[in-house]
Amino acid sequence: MIKWRYSLPVFMMLFLMAFMMPARKKITIWMVGDSTMANKLPKAYPETGWGMAFGAFFDESVTIANRAMNGRSTLSFINEKRWQAVADSLQEGDYVFIEFGHNDEKIDKPGTGVSPAAYGVNLVKFVNETRAKKAIPVLLTPVMRRSFRDGSLYDSHGAYPPVVRRIADSLKVPLIDMHLKSETLINGMGEEGAKQLFNYVDSGHVNYPQGKKDDTHFSPSGAKAMAELAVQGIRELKLELAERLVRKKYDFVVAKDGSGDFTTVQAAINAVPDMRKSETVIFIKNGVYKEKLTLPESKSLVTLIGQQADSVIITNDDFAGKKNILGEPMGTSGSSGFFVWGKDFTARNITFSNSAGPVGQAVAVLVGGDRVRFINCRFLGFQDTLYTYGVNSRQYYLNCYIEGTVDFIFGASTAVFDSCTIHCKKAGYVTAASTPQDKKYGYVFRGCRITGEGTATHYLGRPWRPYAKTVFLDCEMGKPIIAAGWDNWGKKENEQTAFYAEYRSRGEGAARAQRASWSHQLKADDVQAFDHVHVFGDWIDYKNAN
Repeated sequence: MIKWRYSLPVFMMLFLMAFMMPARKKITIWMVGDSTMANKLPKAYPETGWGMAFGAFFDESVTIANRAMNGRSTLSFINEKRWQAVADSLQEGDYVFIEFGHNDEKIDKPGTGVSPAAYGVNLVKFVNETRAKKAIPVLLTPVMRRSFRDGSLYDSHGAYPPVVRRIADSLKVPLIDMHLKSETLINGMGEEGAKQLFNYVDSGHVNYPQGKKDDTHFSPSGAKAMAELAVQGIRELKLELAERLVRKKYDFVVAKDGSGDFTTVQAAINAVPDMRKSETVIFIKNGVYKEKLTLPESKSLVTLIGQQADSVIITNDDFAGKKNILGEPMGTSGSSGFFVWGKDFTARNITFSNSAGPVGQAVAVLVGGDRVRFINCRFLGFQDTLYTYGVNSRQYYLNCYIEGTVDFIFGASTAVFDSCTIHCKKAGYVTAASTPQDKKYGYVFRGCRITGEGTATHYLGRPWRPYAKTVFLDCEMGKPIIAAGWDNWGKKENEQTAFYAEYRSRGEGAARAQRASWSHQLKADDVQAFDHVHVFGDWIDYKNAN
């Protein structure tokens, strides 16, 4: 007791100090260099500058300003006023990462190439002018090319890397020896293995119809590997930046501002190795990504994690009646903004939106793969928002928000919705299951809330196919739910084949006594048959999403 009495004030003081400590000052890392570091346009994909992958390693206190540019040397970077623009923007505490050499060594190219001595003079200018603004310069030697001769890696940079090392030593500038680090990496992978680091593309690629064999510029995985070498250098130097490195590791980061590995979600999906047997985690920074996505069947175990559910928005505006490139209507399936075919897919903290408006069928997400999870996601649309497409697909939705008008959750899959908010817009039907006759389970809603904008505007469901199966367990039925609850889609015979049931519904729309006579009110003994074990079978880790 005495020990506790004396430690309590100390504990309280530490607790208060934790809240009184000032937030970490935000800084910018300015990156100046050539094409090996630079951001790339989509038409160059899969070519990727390592600066594009660099931002993924830092927390929110760091902004990456990648000003590296294809084809630039220290001379052309100065002459084109690119360096002056960076110098004018520097703030105290910022960092400038300086990596040139690939184009400086082209001494026969006027306005670009410079001698090693002039190269050194330009680097000194960058260092001194950075320090004049109370920012911190970091010199980096140029990365190696994949240049093998008779089985041995050849150094094409000659006298230029030693210049960087001498200046770093004489001016006491932090040095990250990317030349030596990348040489070690490439040698370790071997002549053939190192190709995966560089922009090697087979013929038939949309951006490289004739293919590409590039031993200078990087693939997405190569860019990431080079960025990891730079991060390794930061840690070795014990720079203050090391304290700003993120603890969580993602395989790829998507950011519209270029601070991640990719600027589009589809590019990140494309980079996932086909038939990979380990999970690939893709982190998506806040932003609106107008894309039409496809996760192919060859890419399994992919996880998308958004920074914030309401601020990471993947949107598309196709709809069934819209013409495709051949002048034909897209149809309901073709209108989807995201096609999920890969197995063991997980999405967390993301909004999926079809913004076409009330123009008929317009799908936000179509899911065909098995063992698919959505955690804390939002599905926005009108008619046919969420298409649970796959006949043999099992899907799990936890803490999700799903909205729409007509049949806005529909399809043939087996799906469980746990603690979700189902929001009814205008008038229509919440579900339109098309459960195959040989499937025991269709939709199971457990502990969900049904909300809406009107009164008695929606049925809980109608059978898109005769053997539709939908069950609501312990759900709160808001005022939009029509007293009859269920509709037979104008076919009396559907009442004999469809299975619609509820257990302990509550709220304004839970008119149990007025429900359609052919629907079912379950008893406590019946509910166990709809638990996750029975519904999902051998998919026992349905909840184990990162």
